[in-house]
Amino acid sequence: MFEGVLPAIITPFKRNSAMDLDTPGLERNIRYLVSCGIHGIVPCGSTGESATLTFEEHEKVIETTIDIVNGKIPVLAGTGSNNTAEALRLTKAAKDTGADGVLVISPYYNKPNRAGLVKHYTKLADLDIPVVVYNVPGRTGQNLEPDLIAELAQHPNIVGVKEASGNIGQISRIIEMTLDEDFSVISGDDNLTYPIMALGGTGVISVAANVDPKRMVAMYEAAKKGDTKNALALHYALSPLFRSMFIDTNPIPVKRAVELIGMSGGPVRLPLDSLDEKKTEQLKKVIDTIPGISKKERSGSSTTVKKQRAAPEKKAKKAGVTKTPTTKRQGR
Repeated sequence: MFEGVLPAIITPFKRNSAMDLDTPGLERNIRYLVSCGIHGIVPCGSTGESATLTFEEHEKVIETTIDIVNGKIPVLAGTGSNNTAEALRLTKAAKDTGADGVLVISPYYNKPNRAGLVKHYTKLADLDIPVVVYNVPGRTGQNLEPDLIAELAQHPNIVGVKEASGNIGQISRIIEMTLDEDFSVISGDDNLTYPIMALGGTGVISVAANVDPKRMVAMYEAAKKGDTKNALALHYALSPLFRSMFIDTNPIPVKRAVELIGMSGGPVRLPLDSLDEKKTEQLKKVIDTIPGISKKERSGSSTTVKKQRAAPEKKAKKAGVTKTPTTKRQGR
């Protein structure tokens, strides 16, 4: 059901004191990505700063994504939480809004036992919406072992896993153990997309595709056709971008990168903070190598960002407005 290149999209915010959701910017970003041939889209994941969105913002981002996509590609909405009741609320809302499926990170911090994990995912899958499990031990502190994934895959509504453990042996084992199931193993790391596809994976939920969607799509298409020469060439051509997306905590670099190429980004919300000048220069050097992104275009978009940054702040000060976003009790 979910295959190809699915950007885990950023959530653009306005540069005002409240860091309000930039809905027009979100719409523009989505239209651009769809025009580049992506195969699906993932709002409200870690890259979308879901942990600092209010319930209302979370639902608005998913609703906006579904409206703009308008059935052209599947929408896989992030609805995970380490509180099962919250995950149920978010998943029900996504289903009611028309999402094609949900991406559910494994509960973090709590470190649930195996029985708890099975019950957590079963409750969500029983809502009758396709569920993609998200395994990212670096963020959750807990790895979902292959035998657990294979057990979950037996539920008819648990249709895949986003695998971001970085353990290629484990990923191979998951694919091996689910060969008889209608189950997708999707890369959660851009730099492992091609290796995982070579093992039988179905694509990538991508950070880099926010910045260079066309070459990501081209790499996937080459790999799918068995065009090893072009797939490898694109893999290595994209590798500097893959690395640059993690010179700081995701999504700090990717939000700066999309602004540098003229898309809507805005600030990251605390407890994350902006990319420093040294790392921004590193990022600019990588962006200069992307086909179709000239230094002149990058310089112009950077100037635009500065203007956008200044104007709303002046208005907010003049109006005496100071707001702090009301977040959910738990982040995701």
